[in-house]
Amino acid sequence: MKIISYNVNGLRAAMKKGFCDWLQTHPADVICIQEAKAQPTDIDCKVFTDMGYYDYWFCANKKGYSGVTVFSKVQPDAVTCGTGHHDSDFEGRVIQLDFGKVRLINAYFPSGTSGAERQSFKMQWLDEFYTYLQGLQQTHPNLILCGDFNIAHNEIDLHDPKSNKKTSGFLPEERAWMDTLYKGEWIDTFRHFNKEPHQYTWWTQRFPSIRAQNKGWRLDYIGVTKPLQPHLKSAAIYPDVKHSDHCPVFADIDIEALNN
Repeated sequence: MKIISYNVNGLRAAMKKGFCDWLQTHPADVICIQEAKAQPTDIDCKVFTDMGYYDYWFCANKKGYSGVTVFSKVQPDAVTCGTGHHDSDFEGRVIQLDFGKVRLINAYFPSGTSGAERQSFKMQWLDEFYTYLQGLQQTHPNLILCGDFNIAHNEIDLHDPKSNKKTSGFLPEERAWMDTLYKGEWIDTFRHFNKEPHQYTWWTQRFPSIRAQNKGWRLDYIGVTKPLQPHLKSAAIYPDVKHSDHCPVFADIDIEALNN
């Protein structure tokens, strides 16, 4: 199964920038969208069904904010919206799809850049989500977690680590959370294949030259639990796809072999 995770920073805006034309190139079997900022009634979903995609949505209660969407050419066995944590579910942050023995989780992690209140919310969210994942692994050992984590894990994952050590998205406590995840039962699919620097998925839009100069952060990930490691085929970042301040990330996982 070929999977893409992509924070589009508003699906309607991305569609005006050629998102649907890109989808017509069939970049993956499953496209996990974060920050859709739309309801399905806001979009002509026929454009996706005509391309062979089923679409699944979990929207924030606040219109035009947050939200996760999945476009899949494979019909899932089941879809679960949310995690049961009220504040997270109110903001439409997690949607889950079951494909045989594999559960795919599409998550939009909170940002803490707006101030102390949201940073506190982010840390609480991370704690609750990790506990949720631990419990989920007891019944679903084959997990794929993709999304915008809003955290650069290591110094290699952002352009200027030294000046950002006190910046939300690269705080020691956020990086420690990533350590716990990826030094435990999870594998960062991109770093499994690629150890090179200067591999980023987000660039600030404050200055147009920033992306051209590749002064970015790697905030977007596709992770798998260790039972799926033998089934990893490839992973990549697509920095030249430009419908958003983020770019898509990709992983090819042979879940068909697992399900047969």
